[in-house]
Order: sequence, then structure tokens, then C-alpha cells
Amino acid sequence: MATVTKTRNTATRLLAAVAVLSGLVLSAAPAHATTSPPQSAATVLPVVDMEATVLAAQIDPRRADSTQTPGAHDSVLAVEQALQARGFLAAQWVDGYFGTSTTSAYAAYQRSLGFSGLDANGLPGATSLTSLGQGRYTLTHQIGPGAKLQRDGYTVNTRTQNMLTEAERLLGFHLTLDQGSYNPGGDPTSAGTHDGGGVVDINVDGMTSATRNNVALVLRQVGFAAWVRNPTQGNWPWHIHAVAINDTDLATQAQNQVGDYYLGFNGLANHGPDDGQRITIQTWEQYQRTH
Repeated sequence: MATVTKTRNTATRLLAAVAVLSGLVLSAAPAHATTSPPQSAATVLPVVDMEATVLAAQIDPRRADSTQTPGAHDSVLAVEQALQARGFLAAQWVDGYFGTSTTSAYAAYQRSLGFSGLDANGLPGATSLTSLGQGRYTLTHQIGPGAKLQRDGYTVNTRTQNMLTEAERLLGFHLTLDQGSYNPGGDPTSAGTHDGGGVVDINVDGMTSATRNNVALVLRQVGFAAWVRNPTQGNWPWHIHAVAINDTDLATQAQNQVGDYYLGFNGLANHGPDDGQRITIQTWEQYQRTH
């Protein structure tokens, strides 16, 4: 009798153990069943630095070779790939160099958006860059000229005004304009540089040679390509010609002057050497980040 009881007790314990194990398996099963496989990471789009792209669009077309603007390769390449994908640029020009072929392709894209004139000269603006990049890249370091306003009886944009105000603060005196921006055909001696935004001529009446040179230097420090002009260079009086680097409203002729400035030239038709004091060149935005 004792043997039978012992056998029953052993069987009972075995059944209990099996039940416990079964419970463990069952309790684990739902967790295993609801575990989803890891999701693939979302596609990361390239980042286009607008400051670098606009700078390359001013400098690269003026180069005698295909040297690329430092820091602009990846951004320009992403823009060129987007232009190629939309049928505006041949594959052979997708190389990170914003040369004349890329400029022409970008101008064609701007026209396809309905832009014309200065707004379709191949210099990227925020609207066209954003439109071009939809689904292809994201845009950073966006820049723009701001609203137009009056200064000394001439039209300038907000960005140019802010740059002049900072130059005045550094100099300690007011700068008076002889010529402003957005004046197509208004100054036949300027070869169209004042047709768009970002370009001014500074009156230097009463200034000594040293003061003129210092004003041009300070204008360069805050982000202008600036030169002291004299009557022997053209049909004009003494003045300081200043072009706001990276102003997205620049006329093509003014863009060319910016490119020449970076490459060590005087911005004149004779393509002579820069006759101003050379400094580490920076844009207005770069100046703001370090001051």
C-alpha cells in the first residue's frame, strides 16, 4: 500500500512539474510572438549648406581651372544631382564644381519656376534651392537679402544696411552713399553691377588717402568685396565700390566681382591685381558668427 501511495505521489509531482514548465512556455510565447523585427532606418538626405553653395556659384565660374570652392563640394554636388535628376544638367558636369554649365542649368531651373531677369541668372536663392531639393536634400544656413529700404536717397536691402551699420560702428562715423542697389541702367559706368542688390558706392569727399583705405578695409572685414576707385581707372570720381558677398540678389556682373575678389583681382575689366589690403575673406554671416 505504501508503495502505491509513493508511486502516486511521484506521478503527482511529475504532473505538477510538467504543468509549471508548460506555464512558463505559454507565458513566454506571447512576448515572443509580439516582438517585431527591427525597422530599417529612414533614408538620410544630404545636407546642402546654402552659404557655401551661393559662394561657390560666385567664385567657381571665375576660375581659370576647375578648383572647387573649399567647403562647398558636397553641397554643390547634391544640387547638381538634383538638377541632373530633373533633366537640367548633363551627368558629366555633376562634379561638385559650380562652373558655367551648372550656372546655366540652375538658371534654366529658375526659369522653369517662372522666375526671370535677375531672379533667373543662375545664382541660387532660398526659394529655388528649397524647391529643387524636395525629397533630395535638406537646406541649412539659409540666407537672404531681406526687405528693400531707403538710405541716403538710394535703395538698398536690409542685409546691406546691416553690414554698413556695423562698418560705421567700427569706424566711428557715418558713411554716405553715392550710389545704391536695384538701379538697372542707372549708372552706365558701373557695367551693370548696381542692377541688382548688395552693391553700393561710398562717398569719400573730404577723406584722406589713409581714411579711404581704412574704410575699404573695414568694409572688407564685415563681408564686402570693396575697392577704392580713382578717376584714372574709369569715368568716375574718387569713391569706394562695395559688393556684399553672398547677397542672393547680386547682378551677374557683381557676382563676377565677388569671384575676382576671392581670386585676388581688382574687379575691373582689366582683371588687374587687387589693389586693396588683403585680409582673410569672410561673408557677413561668417563675420557675425565670430563677433
